[in-house]
Amino acid sequence: MLEPGDAVGGWWLREWGAVAVLRRLQDGAATLPGVSARRWEGLRARAARTRAGQDLEVAAAAGARFVTPQDTEWPAQLDDLGDARPVGLWVRGRPSLRIWALRSVAVVGARACTEYGAHMAASLGAGLAERGWVVVSGGAYGVDGAAHRGALGADGATVAVVACGVDRPYPRGHAQLLGRIAEQGLVVGELPPGDHPTPSRFILRNRVIAALTRGTVVVEAAYRSGALVTARAARDLGRFTMGVPGPATSGLSAGVHELLRGDAVLVTDAAEVVELVGDMGELAPRRRGPVVPRDLLGPGAARVLAALPARGGAAVPDIAREAGTSADDAVARLYELRSLGFVERLGDGWQLTRQAFPSAIPEGGDA
Repeated sequence: MLEPGDAVGGWWLREWGAVAVLRRLQDGAATLPGVSARRWEGLRARAARTRAGQDLEVAAAAGARFVTPQDTEWPAQLDDLGDARPVGLWVRGRPSLRIWALRSVAVVGARACTEYGAHMAASLGAGLAERGWVVVSGGAYGVDGAAHRGALGADGATVAVVACGVDRPYPRGHAQLLGRIAEQGLVVGELPPGDHPTPSRFILRNRVIAALTRGTVVVEAAYRSGALVTARAARDLGRFTMGVPGPATSGLSAGVHELLRGDAVLVTDAAEVVELVGDMGELAPRRRGPVVPRDLLGPGAARVLAALPARGGAAVPDIAREAGTSADDAVARLYELRSLGFVERLGDGWQLTRQAFPSAIPEGGDA
């Protein structure tokens, strides 16, 4: 009867209850506050076509149930949407939506994504699933589908929040994917069985994805993208907002980069996502380049090694002066470095060996 996200209708339900509101609409009573006469008549026409019992029967035949805010399966975080929260959710699948939502992350992005975007979404989906997180997305082509497949491929948990009836596969090309999600995870929607999606319903669906999860990751998104709507809703709800960077020249990453210029956090893999949304101590591994042998030297030996020229040799007094130490200390360090294979004697002086360099230096190059 009410469209998703109808805050006025949500206010009515909070003030008078569902039964009283439905009766007012069906018996032609006085208009409820907050709407025009034209809107009231439109709502009355929709209320006259309401067939709750039939919807429940169709849903049950499809393996779905209707969960309301009064049910124990209701995810309490959806209440953060206020009067715009869903009246209820149609849920297809066996797991508990409330339990799964407690440890969930949204992965969203462009439908017409690049190979890079699909790869990153699938990698994030698989990585989050392997770490015990539920991957939530919209079941659409592109990034959404890749994230779902990544989670499924890792034998993990995933939830598709759709903008139509949960018995109606949309897009049609994802009928098999949505069926598999319903078997291994959950398909969730606000609209009753048989209802079709519209552009506004897609946009309003995104608020549910944002509210349901601890944070939203945007993989690829242009400036005009529904994924950005999800991210902004997550931000406004106090959830974590994250973005995966792409090429600076890619229009499909322009919207993500705009988020990252704001208060979104840059992430590149599942470990970095979990570090943000997870519990204290769930830290991503420290990132650094490869360790080379000279990294393991003590400070004194490292200063003496750095004092030798890249080409040719040097006398001990010159090495000591460059290293800022005494000649005796420089000699002791040089013999230490020789035992490790970094330097060798050159007449009365010392020179570097090839081991002193991280890699071979091309002829005529610099250290």
